Amino acid sequence: MPHRYRLIEMLADGRFQSGQMLGAELGLTRAGVWKQLRKFDSLGLDLQAIRGRGYRLARPLELLDSSRIESQVSRATRKRISRLDVRPEVDSTSSVLRRQLTAEAQSGHVCIAETQSAGRGRRGRGWFSPFGANLYLSMLWRFECGPAALGGLSLAAGVAVLKTVQRAGVDQAGLKWPNDIYSQDAKLAGVLVELFGEAAGPCQAIIGVGINVAMPDRARHLIDQPWIDVQRLVGAKVSRNHLASGLLDELVATLSRYEAEGLGPFVDSWQAHDLLAGRLVEVRFPHKIVRGNAEGIDLQGALLVKVQGELQRFTSGDVSVRPA
Repeated sequence: MPHRYRLIEMLADGRFQSGQMLGAELGLTRAGVWKQLRKFDSLGLDLQAIRGRGYRLARPLELLDSSRIESQVSRATRKRISRLDVRPEVDSTSSVLRRQLTAEAQSGHVCIAETQSAGRGRRGRGWFSPFGANLYLSMLWRFECGPAALGGLSLAAGVAVLKTVQRAGVDQAGLKWPNDIYSQDAKLAGVLVELFGEAAGPCQAIIGVGINVAMPDRARHLIDQPWIDVQRLVGAKVSRNHLASGLLDELVATLSRYEAEGLGPFVDSWQAHDLLAGRLVEVRFPHKIVRGNAEGIDLQGALLVKVQGELQRFTSGDVSVRPA
């Protein structure tokens, strides 16, 4: 493990540690320790250094622990997870799984990371991924059907994410088509589904999820849209390991049911938490904007919008939707 991650482990409790002690543990000089600690800023970690006391993180970290996550998931979930891969840093958790597709990775392969250097949201947008602050998780799932039958998968996954944050204590959150979870008009979480395979099947889906858990204050200057996190909403510290296990339980149950029944069983839950329903919205294409009243979703996951008295349906693709 690189020295900087060992240092994070040693400082995770938030207590001061002397440079001499850190160096002795890692076999580094004090100068070598400082060289590694200077890299903390690029990971989004706030380091405090006080002469005579040493170094500490500005706030303690609960690092992700695969054994803790596995011990907290249900027995049914444990049976469907083929591999749980927890890493300190990746380009993106979904990219890790995408590279495993040619290696015959089994359904239920999960990748979780402390930070992402190239986290991605919808339409190629970056996903800010500070170290040890949030939850960045992707799951590979294999389906016998073709991609056309999975048009509503991101909506079902969104319902699973919403249930996860609700069980963590968030009582005011809703769904914004097609794949975002919002609270207090600010983004709390997002889902990105990528599909691979033959038109007639089988195919593979990589479901990527990002949940803001304890976003550092510096993010206000780095993210160009309103955001909020779970801890601000519940007013207490939230265990990322517990949140990860809860998310895995919800995702496995959701994907298993979607395999058998499609989007149908999730439509009522979606409609009950639809933040756009009944509102005037703008459906934005690369070269035009369509305005109308949002009327929910259909069984294929398309957005229904009444435009000049005519009900039209829109699939995600390159479309973005926002209140008018």
